[in-house]
Amino acid sequence: MPEGWSGFSYIVTNLARFVRPDEVTFSGVNSTPPMLACLLAKRAYDFDFVYLNVAGGVQPRPSKIPLSSSDPVLAEGSTAIFANEDFYDLCTRGGMDLCFLGAAQVDGLGRTNVSVIGDWRRPRVRLPGGGGGAVMLPTARRAVTWRTEHSTRILVDRLDFVTAAGGLHGVVTPIGVFVRREGRLALQSWHPEVSLDDVRGRTGFDFDAAGAAPTPAPTAREAAALQSLDPDGRFERDANVSIH
Repeated sequence: MPEGWSGFSYIVTNLARFVRPDEVTFSGVNSTPPMLACLLAKRAYDFDFVYLNVAGGVQPRPSKIPLSSSDPVLAEGSTAIFANEDFYDLCTRGGMDLCFLGAAQVDGLGRTNVSVIGDWRRPRVRLPGGGGGAVMLPTARRAVTWRTEHSTRILVDRLDFVTAAGGLHGVVTPIGVFVRREGRLALQSWHPEVSLDDVRGRTGFDFDAAGAAPTPAPTAREAAALQSLDPDGRFERDANVSIH
């Protein structure tokens, strides 16, 4: 039987569970968890899908699992090589089914901030900016983001700055999986080692939890796939994810 969830395995595996058969799925820059999720899905699920990554790979067969989600090894064995403008063009033409895109803050409407923390004119932290997210989040059929911390400073009632809006379908944290329903993020499931009250207390926006339940345990194939991708626990140690 597979072991239960760590915070790291919870994020990676539940990101992989958003992947669907025969879809075009993209993982972006500085995106190690969704990179691993896409590779996990290739190994654990009995269906095919087209995997694109920001390194330019189209259906790659990398010889190793790199630390960086932008490493050129992620283009090895590709059927084609894409430039950034190719990803944007495909997405804006309606050809991108699922994009994994990062975010610093997320609000209850599924809008994201990757621009500044604090006032725009005098920010406490200046973030990388919209980049691909501002193009791809509104135009992808579905976009999913993740955070390695679940707190009211991440999942906020009000964003410090709205970088992108319109296409966010899901959010995965170490303790919960949210999906967009009727225009707002709703809880789909939560980590079995925490309570629903704990999820509510650590979330800055109100959410509907109707039908939500503890997240099903990883399957034997999901656990084996993640173990094969991170055999010495390097990614898990670097991620340093806690559910508490």
